[in-house]
Amino acid sequence: MGMRSRRPTVVAGTLLALLLLAGSAAATRPPAPSRPPAGPGSPIQLVSFTSCADALAELRAVTTAAVNPRGLPGEALPLSSGPTDDVAKSAPASEHSVTNSYEPGVDEPDLVKTDGQRIVMLSQQGVLHVVDPVTNRFTGRLNISRASYWGRYDLLLHGDHALILTDAEPMVRPAVDAGGDETASEPAGMSFHAEPSTTRLFLVDLSGPPRVLGTYKIRGRTVDARQTGSTVRVVVRSHAQVPFPELPATADEAAREAANRAAVATAGIEAWLPTYEWTAGTQKGSGRVDCDRLSRPQTGTGSTMLTVLSFDLTADRLTDGNPVSVAADADTVYSTGGSLYLASQRGLGMPPAPGRWPGQVGEAITDIYQFDTAAAGRPRYVAAGTIPGRLINQYALSEWQGHLRVATTTGQDERTSESGVHVLRRQGDTLTPTGAVTGLGPGEWIRSVRYLGDTAYLVTFRQTDPLYALDLSDHTAPRVTGELKITGYSAYLHPIADGRLLGIGQEADLDGRVQGVQVSLFDVRDPARPLRLDHWHRPNAWSVAEHDPHAFRYDPKTGLLAVPVDAGLRLLRVSGDTLTDRGEVTHPEGVISRSLLVGDTLWTVSDVGLRASDPTTGRSLAWLPTT
Repeated sequence: MGMRSRRPTVVAGTLLALLLLAGSAAATRPPAPSRPPAGPGSPIQLVSFTSCADALAELRAVTTAAVNPRGLPGEALPLSSGPTDDVAKSAPASEHSVTNSYEPGVDEPDLVKTDGQRIVMLSQQGVLHVVDPVTNRFTGRLNISRASYWGRYDLLLHGDHALILTDAEPMVRPAVDAGGDETASEPAGMSFHAEPSTTRLFLVDLSGPPRVLGTYKIRGRTVDARQTGSTVRVVVRSHAQVPFPELPATADEAAREAANRAAVATAGIEAWLPTYEWTAGTQKGSGRVDCDRLSRPQTGTGSTMLTVLSFDLTADRLTDGNPVSVAADADTVYSTGGSLYLASQRGLGMPPAPGRWPGQVGEAITDIYQFDTAAAGRPRYVAAGTIPGRLINQYALSEWQGHLRVATTTGQDERTSESGVHVLRRQGDTLTPTGAVTGLGPGEWIRSVRYLGDTAYLVTFRQTDPLYALDLSDHTAPRVTGELKITGYSAYLHPIADGRLLGIGQEADLDGRVQGVQVSLFDVRDPARPLRLDHWHRPNAWSVAEHDPHAFRYDPKTGLLAVPVDAGLRLLRVSGDTLTDRGEVTHPEGVISRSLLVGDTLWTVSDVGLRASDPTTGRSLAWLPTT
């Protein structure tokens, strides 16, 4: 329909076999009790490995099942070889905004932070800048980039300490087997060699000129991180690193696959369990996740590992991260502070393994893993569950009164798709379904979700935008109470006072063709009759806030709404039932991606600098270039 689809990343179909295989492949573990085949809505139970031998046998078995002539699917490309106390501040902090995070009291990593005393910004070239918002001057700079890597950079802040998180992307290069031709587009003898992705953390002291106190490096890619008080949880996703042999170009596909299977059969446990290194001044340490820190879903294990690391930002070092791992996959992180949930979508289109339930082509289910993070230190893996459909992002999940609500879309096209909200409750080690409301938006897909206590608001879209209001007060019987149909859709919903919602997304015509960025003001005080009070539209425009809520800024004290639109920042004012355009802030070049308030000053951030402005008029007060 001319619109761009924004769905969550779905696990590569070939990885599905890793999660569907029976755990009975491990000869050293007694067979699990007989239970019904695992399908949508069936419980997933958690099992710890009894020994490294137990873990290795099962990991070898399921990885062997996924091997193909090229090696492993996804990121695990063939290898050539080898394996809450606050810190005192020197001055009172100004009133300031915080990162627009989902759950109150749970901070999320972003490229800029402020504590009212300082603004700390990370460029995507890996340079940290510190700004004094009183004098409008830079007070510090630190370059932590690595010339041989590129990746994203984010940070978290606590007192005088900042934690920088970066992914070092793998560098892929072709390698030609004997007899192969490097100039050919894909010769039969060519394999691809990659260094594994690496998560790197830097603990930085900001009490004076910024300096690195300690570093941490672990094999794998950062999924996300969450901070409660001084405790940070970092979720890392890693793949098996098996050294597959390089065969002559004359070897056929069957021989290559057989050789790769043989390599898996002889690989040691180090191929699966991620290794890490840390430094603190002149001290160094290294290690590997222990087998007694590894669990798996009872439905099977995979060659993908999830590792949760825990760090205390009041400490002067990062040490080993107190890791705990799960032999599973995930691409969504949601935290309430007391609980950490990891969720992953997997397709059902592959032929089922013997004795397993038969998936239908194009369908998908979501697996959810829960950790208890109420106490500092290592989290405790406590429960897992599964529901039909796909998530759009972390806003599709919400914990309330001991229940987890999850919004998903099932189906793949306008003939089969529909959405719903499923309610789960932890019973023992299983997240068990207790109720659901389904059949929402037939032929459409979820675009945004927002939970407010026992109420939820859900937007679906293909041609028009139904905004659904749902009553979730009865966990066993959630229900739709109202619906509003308008053109376009909201990709992010933000609650404000007096029973209103702000939505940002795209306007669209009656055929579903998008027409440019749109900000809507909704009245949801009457759950049976949601209304749109006002809206602002910029034709043919886009906003990063549609996909990244960290770019969205609303100040309840003044009604200021600051939204990146194209390369600038649009200033709107919410007053009663109306939205008023108050102007724009721009930078000399670059795209404004963030805004924050310190005292009565609006700061905007792009990769070329920071600008201080009057939030009521947009008038520039200072410009601080970073390049």
